[in-house]
Amino acid sequence: MTAPTSPRYEIRAQHTGTTVTVYQAYAPAIGLPAARDGRFPDIWKRDRMTWIKPSFLWMMYRCGWAVKEGQETVLAVEITREGFDWALGNAELSHYVRGVHPDRATWQRNLRSAPARVQWDPERDLRLERLPYRSLQLGLSGEAARRYADEWTVSIRDVTPLARQVHERVRAGRLDEAAALLPRESPYPRGGVPLPVETAA
Repeated sequence: MTAPTSPRYEIRAQHTGTTVTVYQAYAPAIGLPAARDGRFPDIWKRDRMTWIKPSFLWMMYRCGWAVKEGQETVLAVEITREGFDWALGNAELSHYVRGVHPDRATWQRNLRSAPARVQWDPERDLRLERLPYRSLQLGLSGEAARRYADEWTVSIRDVTPLARQVHERVRAGRLDEAAALLPRESPYPRGGVPLPVETAA
C-alpha cells in the first residue's frame, strides 16, 4: 500500500507507457455490457458528467465494496494516457480556492467552460478509513465525456470479483493478503501537463 508519507496531492494510478487505469461503478445494466463489449452501451449517457477514479481503494469507499445500489458492478477502464493528460490539462478545480484562483468569479467562469474538473478527496486504506493525503477524482463532461467513451477507452474489465476477494480478506482481518491483491498504483508522471492543483494546506 502507499506509504502515509505520500505528498498530499499526487496522482497515483496503475499505468503503462500508453495507458492509465481508472475505476467506475455502475448498475449491472450498464456495467455488464460495458465489460462484455469493451465499450459503454448506448444507455450510457454521454451528455452527463461522469467521474473517474485512478484509486481502487477510493472506488471501494465510494461504492461500498460494490454493494451500494446502482454501483454493484465495478469496472476497470483502461484509457489512453493521451486522453487522460488532455483531460488534466483542460480541467478546473471543482471548488474555489483562495490563492489558486484570482477571484471567485474567474473560477466560476472557468468551471462553466471546462470539459473536466478536478476534485481531491481523502485517500482510503483497506478499512476505508481516511489517510492524510488526497486521491484524485476527475469529472468529465461534454467533449471530455464523449471522448472518454468513444475515443480514449482501450479496454473495460469487470473487477467486481476482485473487490469481493479483497473485502473478504479485510473482513477476516487478513490485511496482508488483501493488500497483496490490490492493483499496483504508483505516482503518475504528469510531466509538463498543467493541472490546477490545490496547494493550500
